[in-house]
Amino acid sequence: MPPALDKSHYEALSEFRHQLRRFLHFSEAAARREGLTPQQYLVLLHVQGFPGRDWATVGELAERLQMKHNATVSLVSRCEALGLLARQRSEADGRVVELHLLPAGRRHLEKLAALHEAELQSLQGTFRVARITSFNDKERA
Repeated sequence: MPPALDKSHYEALSEFRHQLRRFLHFSEAAARREGLTPQQYLVLLHVQGFPGRDWATVGELAERLQMKHNATVSLVSRCEALGLLARQRSEADGRVVELHLLPAGRRHLEKLAALHEAELQSLQGTFRVARITSFNDKERA
């Protein structure tokens, strides 16, 4: 059984969840103002932000989005129809289909990413407090 938490831990967890939800609400509203669904914004973000390269596969995107493969395929198809991204056969391995941002997708992403960066800066203290609280708990154990 894990040790009981004291009031300050519950307060820190509550504040963290509140700020996390606030950020997600901000993100969803910003995407809609940009003419995208929140899921479309996340597709653009995860394709461009995939570690080590500027493209992703549908399977990798499904993992990042925590969605089923077939739902991810549908989402990618909608983004493709909107001219946000394109499928491209890999030159290295013809079995692999890469997802690449198109200029319109890149423009939307750049605008939204800048807004998100500013919002994240405003939340830095919240995440730092949660991390310090967690770190201090590990030291006590």
